Amino acid sequence: MNSVTYAFGIVAAVLALVAIVELMRRGTLRERHAVWWFVGGLLALVIAVFPQTLTWASRAVGVALPVNLVFFVTIGLLFLVSLQYGAELTRIEEKMRTLAETAAFQQNRIELLEDRVGELTGGSPPREGRDDSGAER
Repeated sequence: MNSVTYAFGIVAAVLALVAIVELMRRGTLRERHAVWWFVGGLLALVIAVFPQTLTWASRAVGVALPVNLVFFVTIGLLFLVSLQYGAELTRIEEKMRTLAETAAFQQNRIELLEDRVGELTGGSPPREGRDDSGAER
């Protein structure tokens, strides 16, 4: 491996780690989502600093070409990130559904209470955002 490739690998891995930490610092990326990205960045840094580690690991696993091991590990990490995001999305969808149902029930309850107040006071109070026919303005 020539020195330019060696330096490029180290710089790329360090930049990836810096980007992950900066996104976490700014609040753009939460810690629980950054775990797998950080693991991938650390693996890239270790392989960039010690390239013989990749050759040793590929022999230990029985992979003919070290690059194939890199692709396999990368696909595995991306699968774990995707799985984590899918689980998070499912939890968020469930919370959104529950919140939407609660909001609809509360809106219905408010409208019923407004109707009862209107009946008791002898008139119907104007509803915000609605005309007399009940249609949205």
